[in-house]
Amino acid sequence: MKHLLRQTFRSGKFLVGFVIFMTILLTVLIYPLFVKDPPLGIISRGTFLAPGIYVNVYDSMNSSPRYTLILEGAASRRVAGKLGDDDRQAMQEWLVAKGVPEDSIDIADTAGLIALWESNFDPSLRLPGMTNADRNYYIRLTASLEGLLATEDAVVAAANPETGALEEIGVITQTDYVNVGEVPNSRLFVLGTDNFGRDVLTELVSATGVSLIIGFVAGIVATTIGLILGLVSGYIGGLVDDIIVFITNLFTVIPTFVLLILISFSIGQEQRGAFTIAVVIGVTSWVWTTRAVRAQVVSLRNRDHVNLSKLSGHSVAYILAMDILPYIASYVVMALILQISSAILAEAGLSILGLGPRTTEVPTLGLMMRWGLIYQAHVLNYWWAIFPVILVIALITFSLNLMNTGLDQVFNPALRE
Repeated sequence: MKHLLRQTFRSGKFLVGFVIFMTILLTVLIYPLFVKDPPLGIISRGTFLAPGIYVNVYDSMNSSPRYTLILEGAASRRVAGKLGDDDRQAMQEWLVAKGVPEDSIDIADTAGLIALWESNFDPSLRLPGMTNADRNYYIRLTASLEGLLATEDAVVAAANPETGALEEIGVITQTDYVNVGEVPNSRLFVLGTDNFGRDVLTELVSATGVSLIIGFVAGIVATTIGLILGLVSGYIGGLVDDIIVFITNLFTVIPTFVLLILISFSIGQEQRGAFTIAVVIGVTSWVWTTRAVRAQVVSLRNRDHVNLSKLSGHSVAYILAMDILPYIASYVVMALILQISSAILAEAGLSILGLGPRTTEVPTLGLMMRWGLIYQAHVLNYWWAIFPVILVIALITFSLNLMNTGLDQVFNPALRE
């Protein structure tokens, strides 16, 4: 056994795949120990917050100490952050649609563009082709332009509890900065938030764990069914073999994914838990394992050690378990790895179609992709809602297939170097 393990981990492909897979698995196990937030807990009223550090405005305003930094280009960066190229182009389109001559609009002149906008923009005006979403966008844009080019300090005032009049309690200059680490309330969103205002990283880690569980359960179910049917069919032969081969061929003709869709749809949304979906995937994915195991058993059933076991009076179950299974154990392990990988991809496909596990209980990688697609994250360039999910699915399947290829090189004499 030690020699076998040593040989396995000497395979470069298996080792790389194993390291990638274990890194993902350890992240899934360790992350919840430090971040105990519920994966589906809504922590933001806004949707698709970009990745970054978010600081409480109220606490940062009163934060102490305050630092004075003279950063070159800070004002221009502030303007660019609130008035980007797309915003300038949108303002020009609105002004032209209203009747302002296009040659009088210089989108590179920030002060002139803002002055022109403030003198012409009317939130109640309905221009041809403008939707409610467009109107709300222009209103938000107008609000963000207020005081954008101001050079004077900002005065912080509070109401006097006795007189009710506002009194100055502080002044914030444009060169005032605070250290994020010294602000009492701040939160790092490594991958931003999704369409529901949930932390994508926390959701992604939980979804990866659930998808791995689905993959393992489905893989074990499919491999077990395929192994039992393949062993019985290949060893016993005769009528039993004909019946199993007929059923296998019947399922081979029917596309597995179509069968998955039909069964998942017939179960209904309320009954589709993660475990149920895993079992359904496993029950529909045993066909190729059965065919492969049967072919291996047919080549082994007339070996000398098997005939000797027959002459010794051993039962069929004993012969299958002790004389045949050890010879195909490595192949069964490789089949299990491929089944796990296929099950994760199958769950993702079902969830994208809306036929995956219930959306109110636990997230899966497929469900996260579905939510991102429904809310047009790919269209609006909110990459953090979809790309990390695709990357994790790719890494899982890539690592499992690398492990399978490495094992094949170890156990297949024709592929050994």
